[in-house]
Amino acid sequence: MKQISIRQLWWLLISITVIWFSNLEYRTLIKPDEGRYAEIPREMVASGDWVTPRLNDLKYFEKPPLQYWATATAYSIFGEHQWTSRLWTALTGFAGLLLVWFTGQRLFDRKTAGYATLILSSSMLYVMMGHINTLDMGVTFFISLGIFALLLGQTETVYLHQRRWMLLAWAGLALAVLSKGLMGIILPGTAVLIYCLVQRDFTVLKRMHWLSGLALFLLITAPWFYLVMKANPEFFGRFFIYEHYTRFTTKALGRYQPWYYFVPILLAGALPWTLLLFDSLFHIGKPYSNYNKPFNAALFLLIWAVFVYIFFSISDSKLPSYLLPMFPALALLMGRRISEIPERLLFWYIAPMIPLALLLLVLGMEVGKFADTPNQIALYPHYRIWLVTASLILLSGLSGGMALLWRAQKLPAVLLITLATLLATQLGVSGYNTVAQERSAKHIAVAIRAEVTPDIPFYSVLSYEQTLPFYLKRTFTLVQYQDEMGFGIQQEPQRQIPTVAAFATIWAAQPRALAIMETPVYAKLQQRGLKMKIIFADTQHIVVKKP
Repeated sequence: MKQISIRQLWWLLISITVIWFSNLEYRTLIKPDEGRYAEIPREMVASGDWVTPRLNDLKYFEKPPLQYWATATAYSIFGEHQWTSRLWTALTGFAGLLLVWFTGQRLFDRKTAGYATLILSSSMLYVMMGHINTLDMGVTFFISLGIFALLLGQTETVYLHQRRWMLLAWAGLALAVLSKGLMGIILPGTAVLIYCLVQRDFTVLKRMHWLSGLALFLLITAPWFYLVMKANPEFFGRFFIYEHYTRFTTKALGRYQPWYYFVPILLAGALPWTLLLFDSLFHIGKPYSNYNKPFNAALFLLIWAVFVYIFFSISDSKLPSYLLPMFPALALLMGRRISEIPERLLFWYIAPMIPLALLLLVLGMEVGKFADTPNQIALYPHYRIWLVTASLILLSGLSGGMALLWRAQKLPAVLLITLATLLATQLGVSGYNTVAQERSAKHIAVAIRAEVTPDIPFYSVLSYEQTLPFYLKRTFTLVQYQDEMGFGIQQEPQRQIPTVAAFATIWAAQPRALAIMETPVYAKLQQRGLKMKIIFADTQHIVVKKP
């Protein structure tokens, strides 16, 4: 990007960094994912057991431990806060921007790298998922590290350099496996095979450095799998069979969606660069035809993105964040395309975003009309100012960018659109805190903290509020509730109470006790004659103590 000086580049990096990390502490944690992935590392620190992940003191083998370890380390160093629970997600998301910049320079040129980084840092799905505590951003970074290092290794002609890149690729994929399971190796491996078939070039497999690569891969991944299976013989069936085969091929988790589920996710997630995305995919053959290298990196990026989309589209378990591993690869393809197209063409690709921004403005002003429950009716109007401000910033950035494009100033236009979109998205995410009470128990923890001591039993009846354990710094005894903790309860049934009737007997015998339940459950317990004193109540939950 020759039009920008080193000093300006530093200011741009500082601006993106500040906007990116500014809101990690601001929002309360929301259920289910943010509560779950904040609590599991907290319990690791509390128990000292970093081998067997636990949720609410029950074995939890759904995912590998890398993010748990990273978050537990952050807790140990900086304390247990909202921002430390989100730190790994934000760091890996930001590192993904730097990775795209570095890879773009190596594979293509500096201009492509710069544009690709700007596009990724303002793609709405990527920005949002970089600030919500799930496992998807971590696995996206490491799987991108793996495939990008593979591309750099495969395009390298010097054997020693090729070997170094391929070892980095194997390490990246190993860390991807430790982030979210076997998808970290299965997806890239399948993409490589598809590339070989499409190109009719199987020499790629000869440059994989299998012996040293697999040795490094196992050195990174095998120790934890060995230790966790040694401590928990039941781990193999739960993790490898249920979590990887059953989840993908059945509707067991209730996440079934139709095949076209990801169409609107991709269209909205790529905003404001959605039209540029399709243009980049359509023109992929032309920009790269002159590259005389042993490996067609652009074609592999296309195969990777399309394969990820198709793979998760045919799965019976779907969530919006599953598309995230596509975005770094797509950003590189879009960065290359945007560096070559004329300003007026980009102008027309941005123009349809103006009515979308206006629609977001109208929706923001009318957000209260989307409320369904009394709680939502009370909270949603407070979100209005955030959404309106975000929409106005987005609208201003798009309008200013279009004006610059009309005057043939592509780089300033892309910079303006990028910063406006990043800031607008962050405001939209941060503003959700005004309505987060509906999906968070922080206010409950604040209200009852004086009543909660380590020696008092605390029961969770017919439900489990995912965020409350983190804020109270303690676990609960579940009463007639299993859900995702059903497997852990099967292994250690003594850690729960199977029926409300059994709970009633235990409650009557306790000199002191606390219990949380959803509001309708309270009346049912009253009918059983339980002696209870309400210490907190809202439209969703009631907390009682033994009088």
